[in-house]
Amino acid sequence: MGRPDPILRADAQLEAAREASLLGERLREASVIEVIAAARDRFGDRLALVSSFGADSAVLLHLVASVDRSIPVLFIDTGKLFPETLRYRDRLVESFGLTAVRTIGPDAADLAEEDPAGALWLSDTDACCDLRKTRPLARALAGFDAWISGRKRFQASTRSNIPVFEPDGARIKVNPLADWDPGDLRAYAAEHGLPAHPLVAQGFPSIGCLPCTSKVAPGEDLRSGRWRGQEKTECGIHFAMPQENEQGAGI
Repeated sequence: MGRPDPILRADAQLEAAREASLLGERLREASVIEVIAAARDRFGDRLALVSSFGADSAVLLHLVASVDRSIPVLFIDTGKLFPETLRYRDRLVESFGLTAVRTIGPDAADLAEEDPAGALWLSDTDACCDLRKTRPLARALAGFDAWISGRKRFQASTRSNIPVFEPDGARIKVNPLADWDPGDLRAYAAEHGLPAHPLVAQGFPSIGCLPCTSKVAPGEDLRSGRWRGQEKTECGIHFAMPQENEQGAGI
C-alpha cells in the first residue's frame, strides 16, 4: 500500500525546496537569459511562463522568446480585464512570435454558483481573485513542474526578498527579474524597441482587473492603484497554491 497523499506532498515540497536552493546557488551570478535557458533545459516542456501582459510584461516575454518561443505562456483572462490588455496581449504574441500562449479563465460552473451577477469584487475582492485567478491558474499549472514569474523585489514590501529560484509547494517558481529595478526595465525596453502597454501613459503603472485598478498619482507607490483603500496587495496567485483535490486544482 502506498504512503498517504499528505506525506507524498510533503516529500515533493521538500525536494522542490532543495532543488530551488541548489539552482539558486549554481546560477547566483547568471544573467537573466542564462537563468531562463537553465530553467528550460532543466524542466523542458514542464516549464511555463505566467504572464499578465501588464505594464512590465513585454520585457520578460521578449527575454523568454529570445530563449525559446515555444515555452508555454499562461494568460489568465478573468473576464474583468481592460480591453487594452487583451489587445496588448495579441500585439505582443504576434510581435514576439510566441507559439504556445494559452488563455485560461474561471470555471463556468464556479462563476454561475459564486458570482452569477459578476459583482463579487464589490463585496469580497479576495474571493473574486480566488475564483477568477487563483483557481484557474492552479488548474492550468497541473501539468508543469516549474513556472516563470515576472515579480521584482522593488514592486512591494511583500516581494522585497524573493529569490530567483523559489519553492512553490511541489513546484519551483523562477523569478528571473527579481533584482531588476525600473531603470533596468526601461533601458531594456528602449534598447529593443518594445511596445508599452497603452494604459501606462494614462497613469496606470501596475495593471490588473478594470474594477480594482485605479490611476496612480506622481510620487505614489507604483502598486498603490491596485485594490486602492484596502490592505490587500496581492491577488493570491503568488501565495501557496491549493493542494491536490482542493478546489479542483489537481496539484
